[in-house]
Amino acid sequence: MSAESIYDIEVTTVDGRNIKMEEYRDKVLLVVNTASQCGFTPQYDGLEKLYEKHSGKGLVVLGFPCNQFGKQEPGDESEIQEFCKVNYGVTFPIFKKVDVNGNEAHPLFRHLKKEQPGALGTEAIKWNFTKFLVDRDGRVKQRFAPNTEPAELEKDLEQLL
Repeated sequence: MSAESIYDIEVTTVDGRNIKMEEYRDKVLLVVNTASQCGFTPQYDGLEKLYEKHSGKGLVVLGFPCNQFGKQEPGDESEIQEFCKVNYGVTFPIFKKVDVNGNEAHPLFRHLKKEQPGALGTEAIKWNFTKFLVDRDGRVKQRFAPNTEPAELEKDLEQLL
């Protein structure tokens, strides 16, 4: 199934509620596949800082835990949520663990990858903490590599806010 609009896609919150991405219409979204045991895990801190600084202007950071890269997200949803809160003070929305590549890839990530392919046109996500920037109209504007620190997104975010 391929979504016509990002807002048609249903996602499941970390506490088990199914919601449509429609809830985030008119917001600037930063969608990130995350992991708790990755070298990039400290980026949770930078993502939270961006969220705190810009949420009043319409930014929402959305974290989607994924265990596809080096099995670096082995925990269940409650463990993931606890880890994010305790270690990084995360207040932005965290969702149920998803696959981002392969036949079981979540429809949201299929949509994001189709709209904003990576290097050399490949759609596959290469590692944890790949970031997608979505404008207020639901258009996927940019894709950032895992090693791009959240603070480096500031200028791109501000253009959309």
